[in-house]
Amino acid sequence: MVRDLFLFVPAYQVERELADLMHSIPAEVLLRTAEICIIDDGSSDDTLQVAKKIAEEEIRTSIRIESFAKNSGYGAVIKFGLSRAKELGKMLHVKYAVCLHGDGQYSAAAIPAMIQSLENSEAVLCQGSRLLEKGKARVGKMPLYKFLGGKILTGIENCVFQNKLTDRHSGLIAYKVNFLQNLPLEKFSASFDIDFEILAFADARGFRLNEISIPTHYAGEKSNLRVIPYGLRVLKIALRKKRGFYD
Repeated sequence: MVRDLFLFVPAYQVERELADLMHSIPAEVLLRTAEICIIDDGSSDDTLQVAKKIAEEEIRTSIRIESFAKNSGYGAVIKFGLSRAKELGKMLHVKYAVCLHGDGQYSAAAIPAMIQSLENSEAVLCQGSRLLEKGKARVGKMPLYKFLGGKILTGIENCVFQNKLTDRHSGLIAYKVNFLQNLPLEKFSASFDIDFEILAFADARGFRLNEISIPTHYAGEKSNLRVIPYGLRVLKIALRKKRGFYD
C-alpha cells in the first residue's frame, strides 16, 4: 500500500486518553501512513511518557514525538503539524494530512471516509461535522452551550462563506497537502481559531470544502477553550472574510 498519509496528534494533558486514541486508529490508516507525529504541548502530566511508549510499541508505521518545552497553545501545535505535512509532501510525496486530537473527542474511525472524500473530489480539505445529522451531537453529550453556540456561529458564518458547512468549529480536519504548500501559516492565529481562519482563507480563494458526519463524544473532559473570547475572535475573522481580507 502506498504511504501517502500524514497524521498529527495535538496532545496536551492527555495521559489517560492518548493510548486508547492511538489504539483506535484503523489498521488501514496505519498501513497507509508515512508518519504519525504526536505533538506534546508542554504537558505537566505523563503525556510525553505515554507517547514515547506508544512509539516504541508501534511497528506498522513510523511515530515521531515532538515536545514543546512549555505550553505554546493550540495554534502553535497546528502550525507545527501542518508545516511538517508540507515537508513530507516534498520529501515523501505525502498527499494527505489529518489532525486528530489527542483527547479522544474525535473518532479515528472517520479518517478513511474523510480521505475518500478528498480522493473523489476537488475539495482541498474535509471537516468532520458533529451537526450534519440532526440530533447526533446531543446524543453524544455535547454540552448545550456548545451546541447552541456552534449553531449560531455557523449560521452567521454561512452568510459570508461560499461553502455552506454545518460545523466549522470541529477540529477533525483532513487536508490535501498540495493545498497546504501555499498556506501562509505564519499569518494565522496562534489560538483555537486557527482552524476557522484556514477555512476562511480557503473559502475566500475559491477552494471547495467538504464535510462528512462524524460521531460526537463528550465524557466530561476538561476543555482549554475559553468560549466567549473564542466566539468573538471567530466573528472578527468572519467580518474580515466579508471585507475581502483573505482574497
